[in-house]
Amino acid sequence: MALFGKRSKTHAAADTEPADLAAPVLSFSGLDVKFGTEFGTVHAVKGIDIEVRPGEVLALVGESGSGKSVTSMTALGLLPGNARISGDITVAGKKVRELSPTALRRMRGNDVAMVFQEPMTALNPVLTVGTQLTEALELHGVAYGRDAEKRAAELLTMVGIPDAERRLKQYPHEYSGGQRQRVVIAMAISCSPKVIIADEPTTALDVTVQAEILDLLRSLKTELNTGILLITHNMGVVADMADRVAVMYKGDLVETGPASEVLTRPTHEYTKRLLAAVPHLGARDSAPPESIRESAAPAVRVDNLVIEYQRVGKAPFRAVDDVSISVNKGEIVGLVGESGSGKSTIARCALGLIPAKSGTIEILGTDLLSLRGKELKGVRRRMGVVFQDPASSLNPRLPIGDCIAEPLDVHKVGDARSRQARVMELLDAVELPRSVFNRYPHELSGGQRQRVSIARALTLDPELLVADEPTSALDVSVQASVLEMFTTLQREYQFACLFVSHDLAVIDMLADRVVVLQNGEIVEQGERTQVLQHPTKEYTRRLLAAAPVPDPAEQRARREARYELMKELGEKSHELNIA
Repeated sequence: MALFGKRSKTHAAADTEPADLAAPVLSFSGLDVKFGTEFGTVHAVKGIDIEVRPGEVLALVGESGSGKSVTSMTALGLLPGNARISGDITVAGKKVRELSPTALRRMRGNDVAMVFQEPMTALNPVLTVGTQLTEALELHGVAYGRDAEKRAAELLTMVGIPDAERRLKQYPHEYSGGQRQRVVIAMAISCSPKVIIADEPTTALDVTVQAEILDLLRSLKTELNTGILLITHNMGVVADMADRVAVMYKGDLVETGPASEVLTRPTHEYTKRLLAAVPHLGARDSAPPESIRESAAPAVRVDNLVIEYQRVGKAPFRAVDDVSISVNKGEIVGLVGESGSGKSTIARCALGLIPAKSGTIEILGTDLLSLRGKELKGVRRRMGVVFQDPASSLNPRLPIGDCIAEPLDVHKVGDARSRQARVMELLDAVELPRSVFNRYPHELSGGQRQRVSIARALTLDPELLVADEPTSALDVSVQASVLEMFTTLQREYQFACLFVSHDLAVIDMLADRVVVLQNGEIVEQGERTQVLQHPTKEYTRRLLAAAPVPDPAEQRARREARYELMKELGEKSHELNIA
């Protein structure tokens, strides 16, 4: 199928012209961006020079606020009216700042396309996937009517979504997270753009789905000779995908070079700090003392737990099926698995937030499922919880001091003076300045809000802490400091912890024991070193093989090993199917 006929000449020319000699498909020269705000001027990007050539992946890395996304948005002309831009931005030979609004709309899609971080914000929830794909094709004059529908089905097939004709009639919510990201990629390549900007395309995905999306983008680069500007803070993804790396820090471009050099021999101090903060799967070798776990009584004991969700007109959905786990005092147990495996469901049930169909949950020697009212409230006083998204778990109308003191207020502990003293003590413990006491959640960064969530969880000196993906949305350096603080607090307070995560490197860094879940059932569990270094089950091996590491040579070897494992297990790698 000749999906990309209009790119054939470009592709053929690129076959004979080395990538490093071909003209850039995207370039920023002296790019400078300032935003005028009510509090003064914010200098977001400070005169940077970047180029992306055909068939090349340039990774633009840095923490939140470094200017990565602002840089990318200038290529599409999407910055708000208060932005003052200087310098040259060129896409496929066209100077973006000189284009009329009509020419700018024509350029988007035809020459440059965007893959956003969260596909549900990029897809219209009230239109079918087919309508959204054909809309892009018709808008840019690629195909119309039945031809557009046929092309849309071909695009879905290319990005690894089977039964495409039926799936076109479905809405975005009927797709999984990884499938939605594939749909967004299909929309991005529908008009054969010369460059794709991928802004954190795998941040919210499981490691296996992330590996498939990266395979897809890699095939796209190779087969279509498309340039890719990859914006990410995941150094494992950079090692897996990038040909070159550009590092940004507070609007400045501080280091550029081949991925093999920047990731293994960085020269700038900021790059060194960034790489040092990345958790590396397999880097931690020593196991915690056996005597602690053997002598400790269980803080949590879950036996034969079954959790079901009722569905109208259908049989109940069994989310958790016959699960038995325990967490001893002073121990961290990592609960890992892909989305839908039942990790968060078990955690919420252990907190008494959702009911169980059958089985038992003993929390600190008490049968949780039999408790009601004051008795349940009394047990909850001995438990703390840290949710994945601190912005949605903190009351936006309460200052930080009141957010942290809220458990003291709910359980009527102490007076105003003692509560304030406790809040100040906890702010010190999570390494936040006491000045945030009277500030509101929206005035803090993501990492600071997560520290507030941890402080609140520790307010009542819990004997059990449940942490549900507490660092998944944080920058690597912020994640590193939060995890280091978490480890220190756990040693100091000796609470038992059920730590839910899909990041195996984080689990390797923190956990004493690991429980692997798939489709609501336990696949494998045991000591951290046993499960993560010597897995016995195929599913665990697949999870570990898909987890990227921040060293290009090691990651290349891991990728090849993953392909071999997939062949061994009779699976196919998800690559572009281009005729």
